[in-house]
Amino acid sequence: MSKLSLGTRLFLSHLLVMFVGLGSFICIAKFSSPRMFIVRLEKLEKQGFFTVRSARTYLVKGFETAWNNSAFWSVIFGVSAAGGVSYFVSRRTMKPLNQMKEITQKLAQGHLEERMPESDIPEWDQLGNSFNLMANSLEGVEKRRRELISDMTHELRTPLTVMRGYLEELANGSIEGNPDLYLNLVKETRRLERLIHDMQELSKAEAGYLSITLHPINIIPLLTSLVERFSDQIMDDGPMIQLDYPQELPPVLADSDRTEQILVNLIGNAIRYTETGTITIKAWSTKKQVWIEIIDTGIGIKPEDLPYIFERFWRADKSRSRYSGGTGIGLAITRRLVELQGGKIEVESEIGKGSTFRFSLSIA
Repeated sequence: MSKLSLGTRLFLSHLLVMFVGLGSFICIAKFSSPRMFIVRLEKLEKQGFFTVRSARTYLVKGFETAWNNSAFWSVIFGVSAAGGVSYFVSRRTMKPLNQMKEITQKLAQGHLEERMPESDIPEWDQLGNSFNLMANSLEGVEKRRRELISDMTHELRTPLTVMRGYLEELANGSIEGNPDLYLNLVKETRRLERLIHDMQELSKAEAGYLSITLHPINIIPLLTSLVERFSDQIMDDGPMIQLDYPQELPPVLADSDRTEQILVNLIGNAIRYTETGTITIKAWSTKKQVWIEIIDTGIGIKPEDLPYIFERFWRADKSRSRYSGGTGIGLAITRRLVELQGGKIEVESEIGKGSTFRFSLSIA
């Protein structure tokens, strides 16, 4: 047995309500009206207007006949009118749902630009707005998916092309193997490994699969160790790293490994794009949060590029993007790691004067 559609159910429910109401009216009137009619006749007799005792039965039967005929035609016209109104109302109520069904099928076929029109029924209008928000999200996800595939293809093509070129020349004897050539091949394979690793980290972070264990930690020892580590790696003519924090800084509720990963990404980017000058790591606290800020005096970021700084494969310096060591995914991973720990990340920058990245962690 096939299930009834919502429109049919609405139509039948309206008819059922009409039948129950009309049936109740007829049943009550059927039994009460003759009695009320007799009582009225008796009152008229007592007042002396006329005597109807001998004609009472005839009058009651006539009244019942008239009532039955009236009730019959009332039911006919009532059912017709109620059925027409119920059909109109159910069609009008079902129209947005049918539209949503058609649009959903189009979305499934790849037409992600389809949207629900406005409705004069508030509840349907609210549902349509929610549906459109979902459609916008799906369209954004599909757009980012295509961009990600395009970016991945572009990023993988460069090292693979270099490696294929070297290997083809080695195979046909155009060049001879030497330590420098093999070192270049190793660099390209490492770049592929780093790109794949970063993509795995990003996909896990965006899907929420990264293990985040929040516990109270003292952020100062972590900052101090990172400053010492990066200071040893910087050349004598490179930037100077300095640490600035208050005497008392409350512990934060964070994952120590993921927080270190965030700081390594941000400090590494600051060093990469700051040839000379200073890199300042600053920490301070507010009522509920501890803020950590990485300030550099590097090349800076253009204002029109700032909204895209945390997007995948975005780089501040396009001319150095291929061989400066970055994959363009680090900042996207950094933002997600901050968000997974309940914080937020911000950036300010000015061309030629440097950039400032800051992120927050909740106080334990």
